[in-house]
Amino acid sequence: MRAGQMKAALALGIAVSLAGPVSPIRAADARPLVVARNMDITSLDPARSFCDTCQIYLSAVYQTLVTLAADNKTLAPNLATSWEVSPDQTRFAFKLAPNAVFSDGAPVTSADVAWSLTRLKNMKSDASFLMEALTAVETPDEKTVVLRTAQPNSEFLNMLASSYAGIINRKLAEANGAAGGENASTADQADNWFFANSAGSGPYKLALYRNGDQLRLVTNDKFWGAAPKVAEVIIKQVPDAVAQLQMLQTGGADVAMQIDPDTAASVKDPNLVLDTVPSYNFIYLALGVGAKDNTVPLTKPVREAIAAAIDYQGLIDFTVGGKGRPQPVAIPNGFPGTTGLPSPKQDLALAKAKLAEAGQPNGFTMKSAYPAVNSYGVDLSLMMQKLQQDLSRVGIKLELEPITFAVWRERVAKDGIPITASYYAPDYFGTVQYVQFFSMMSTSSWVKRSHADKVQGVVNEKEGELLKQALAATPTEAERIYREIALEMIGDKVIIPVVSPDLILASRKGVTGVHYSACCNLALSQVGRQ
Repeated sequence: MRAGQMKAALALGIAVSLAGPVSPIRAADARPLVVARNMDITSLDPARSFCDTCQIYLSAVYQTLVTLAADNKTLAPNLATSWEVSPDQTRFAFKLAPNAVFSDGAPVTSADVAWSLTRLKNMKSDASFLMEALTAVETPDEKTVVLRTAQPNSEFLNMLASSYAGIINRKLAEANGAAGGENASTADQADNWFFANSAGSGPYKLALYRNGDQLRLVTNDKFWGAAPKVAEVIIKQVPDAVAQLQMLQTGGADVAMQIDPDTAASVKDPNLVLDTVPSYNFIYLALGVGAKDNTVPLTKPVREAIAAAIDYQGLIDFTVGGKGRPQPVAIPNGFPGTTGLPSPKQDLALAKAKLAEAGQPNGFTMKSAYPAVNSYGVDLSLMMQKLQQDLSRVGIKLELEPITFAVWRERVAKDGIPITASYYAPDYFGTVQYVQFFSMMSTSSWVKRSHADKVQGVVNEKEGELLKQALAATPTEAERIYREIALEMIGDKVIIPVVSPDLILASRKGVTGVHYSACCNLALSQVGRQ
């Protein structure tokens, strides 16, 4: 089926059945594959973890019901060989692969699926939002599972492709302190166990994790599908792009995904392959409309003035050497609803006019605290210095304060920050996560972080109403509605994306299958050598 045909079939409640994984074969290459990256691991428990390296690990060790195909849009079978969606998009029925087993040989059952997804919801972790809509799970037999949502949810299947929705061996996890009930967030005691053990059905299993050193995976000899191309993978902690490049050049690493454009530009080594591809990651500014330290009210004209003063292309050139794209809204370019949106442009005359309209013709001073990190090749400190220059041209003076990410999160949550910056990457292919996180509907994360609920006229409930419509719509109609939401979010002028950096996939010559995935970051089982 083509992607459009599959989406239409799902929306109409037609069962979709695709071929499952083929019979097991042995990994062809016994030499370890080494991936150099700055690991940001928070946990190795699917229900607790939330990071880029976590995505790579989880998708190698745990399997989801469905996954993303190489086009980063089409759903493909994983643990489920077929599925059926009700016409009202509230009932999702799956048939599990009859030969699917966990790494200890125990069969993967509907009870494992029900427990894993319910546990993800009840853990109340960063990734729990994926299962917020889940209201009931039915297990008519060991290989059939039915998931229900109270409201129509046309994106629920896509959420199930997120690596955090990986299915866990329930009996093994519970025997080692895991809990899945309503009190899982307090009763579960398995986090430390997951740092030393795995309980998945994927092509790899955990061999070793040493914080600040390495994450080692070995082939799951009980894997029921096509074996990975390499028998062992080592993810090495390498903190910066220069060190990662040096490891590639010396043969100490096979793959690196955090080489920045400046470092890449210096590469002349014929033994290395650098592939620059568009990414779904982005860096954004956020205005704390209700922040305690605001010196002037951040009214709509003031927010419009700030957005108009930014030199977007200059910022892309300055931060990533032009290796990136402008992004109109806090939804990645290419996601549903983003086609044909107006590209952001600098307009100093408009910025000055808006400041005059707001009664601030001479500008004002703003405090700007932000996490002092390098994310997706963008040094946020350098970016904020460029922004400081841009805003000074219309009289807005930024007082910059780089802080740790932990302190930043606390400060944003407590009193807010007048103007700040951060970064975001997808957890699956779909627009809902961005509306829920970045819009100004009352339940969004950034309404709380910007303290918009303390200021009259900023909360935008129209976005929430449109979201309900999109979740109940056919794919074609949902695309139109998501575009309406995107235009509303652009108009809010609270979240202002500034760059979507390209991703540089660097590898040794002869390494194959290095592919950027919107759900899994890097599919280790597809990486091999010629």
